[in-house]
Amino acid sequence: MNRPPTLFDKDEHTVRNGTTRRAFLLAAGLTAACLSSPIPAPALAASGSSGVATAAAPLREYTQQKLHWKPCDAKSPRALRCATLKVPLDYSDPGGRKISLSISRLKATSTTERRGVLLLNPGGPGAPGLQLPAELQFPAEVKRQYDLIGFDPRGAGQSSPVSCGLTAEEQADHPYKAETFTKDVEWARTVAEKCRAKAGDLLPYLITRNSARDMDVIRAVLGEKKISYLGYSYGTYLGAVYMQLFPGRADRFVLDSATDPTRIYRGTFQDMAKGAEQAFTRWAGWTARRDRTYGLGDTPAEVRATYWKLIARADREPITFDGQALTGDDIRADNSTFFHVEAGAERIAALKKAAENGTPAPTPSGTSGTSGTTSTTGTTATSGTSGTSDQAEAPDDNYASIAWSIMCADTRTWSHDPERYRREAIRDKARYPLYGDFASAITPCAFWPRGSEPQTTIDNTVGALITQNEWDPQTPLFAGRAMHHALRGSRMLTVTGGEGHGVLYVPGGNSCADKAGTLYLTTGRLPAEDVTCRATADPA
Repeated sequence: MNRPPTLFDKDEHTVRNGTTRRAFLLAAGLTAACLSSPIPAPALAASGSSGVATAAAPLREYTQQKLHWKPCDAKSPRALRCATLKVPLDYSDPGGRKISLSISRLKATSTTERRGVLLLNPGGPGAPGLQLPAELQFPAEVKRQYDLIGFDPRGAGQSSPVSCGLTAEEQADHPYKAETFTKDVEWARTVAEKCRAKAGDLLPYLITRNSARDMDVIRAVLGEKKISYLGYSYGTYLGAVYMQLFPGRADRFVLDSATDPTRIYRGTFQDMAKGAEQAFTRWAGWTARRDRTYGLGDTPAEVRATYWKLIARADREPITFDGQALTGDDIRADNSTFFHVEAGAERIAALKKAAENGTPAPTPSGTSGTSGTTSTTGTTATSGTSGTSDQAEAPDDNYASIAWSIMCADTRTWSHDPERYRREAIRDKARYPLYGDFASAITPCAFWPRGSEPQTTIDNTVGALITQNEWDPQTPLFAGRAMHHALRGSRMLTVTGGEGHGVLYVPGGNSCADKAGTLYLTTGRLPAEDVTCRATADPA
């Protein structure tokens, strides 16, 4: 079904007509120029009992907008309404160019219990979020207290979508190989140059700090003194940046499946390679104990050997599976295979059968069974499937364009030396054979101009709840603990034995974690100390 993104889809990140498969965040785009110095944060000043930001000057025209709510589209629930507002492209020049933001709202079901607004973000960076209020499985207590607010971040989905004019092939990732490295360097350079040529006037301003400022404009336009927030995956970093810029306006913040804010973004990729290897090792042990069921080997070493023989076979001659010809790189690129041990065993067993029979095999239940359409971002991005009717559909390369833009411009730590990428890819392929050559391969960021602003340092005492599965290779447990360390006012909830990417309010989620999240959102009380929930059924 063609629908807007949800964090918990099995196809962890689908992009129409092509995908990058790079860890957790991905795509392709480019910045062309640097921003002038940003206005100090907080950029919006609240005054008066309403809490609506008043212009301590330049932002008055944005914070006092009137919203016109209407049905989002024919496929959306009737109660979900959408509206469009304007924000400055460059917050250091609020009188300059304006862009549109699309937001959605499910109103609180109780007027007497209503507390305020709960903003939602599915991750990415750059995944659209208009449908999240209707898609997440919130309990009645949360729905009574909050207007649930979805939004497409700037440059994404229906919010002034950006395009670099990238082909499907240009949106795909390339694992490091010595024989193709020269071509891969040219691919990265080409993507950067195309983005500079087609969207260079927009891309420097499509950064997380500006998305956080946009969130504060949304807060002000909705007439709220503070916002509450639930963000997944990359959305945890966006939430942390908001907390850093606007600490007095952050009410109840939940960060689900958190990134390490000190390793944005090159380190994030490499952490995912480490997490994928840990998940693969766990999967091999689980599957070996079930050799009668899956026939992949009765020891972990035999299971691993079966997998790598399958990869070698597919590299020699692609395996026809679910209507597609899969190479070994295609199979490895879908590292969501090992998010769940049982689904992973089903998928690899089906691929093995397809390779042996030489004929297509059915896709096993609960797995994607496709290549070139999956990545490791933790969300599913589809273009032009949601939003207000007066917004143009997002172009086919929108996700790639906005994701690379954010990743390359958010930090100034990207190397511009191709040989450094070669060295790190060789090193990480040896360390993490499953995914290291993808995670450390060269990216368009090698040819990106310096980011518009320095990377945000996360270091504050604002209260927040961080929720994390023990076995999440996308945002590994050690990454969530790093976010917890940076947010000194936070508490962390870990689901021991928990699999997959995403904890709260998702299909097949954890009732213990959902109860803890709901208690915090509805009462504001954080646990006195870090807490642990146990997976409802731990397959391992």
